[in-house]
Amino acid sequence: MSVGLEHYLVLSAVLFSIGLYGVLAKRNAVVILMCIEIMLNAVNIALVAFSRYVVPMLLTGQIFAIFVIVVAAAEAAVGIAIIIAIYRNRQSVDVDKFDLMKW
Repeated sequence: MSVGLEHYLVLSAVLFSIGLYGVLAKRNAVVILMCIEIMLNAVNIALVAFSRYVVPMLLTGQIFAIFVIVVAAAEAAVGIAIIIAIYRNRQSVDVDKFDLMKW
């Protein structure tokens, strides 16, 4: 039995669901950022799998995955910087206490 497209899509859906649950259920900002990274990696798996099984001679899925990795790295850097700045002021990374943008 070989690994097919369906297996990769199921893996991608499971990872995306785990990340979505973490984003919606957790309160810690660092954990939420990690769950967003899991969701982006799930999308990368789906992109590469579709590229491999639908159009194997083109590298479009791999190229898009590289762009997603670059965006995820930038998002992580900016997100961690914001979380560190808020932690210095509030001494907490609980997202329920982030009310700096309220009017």
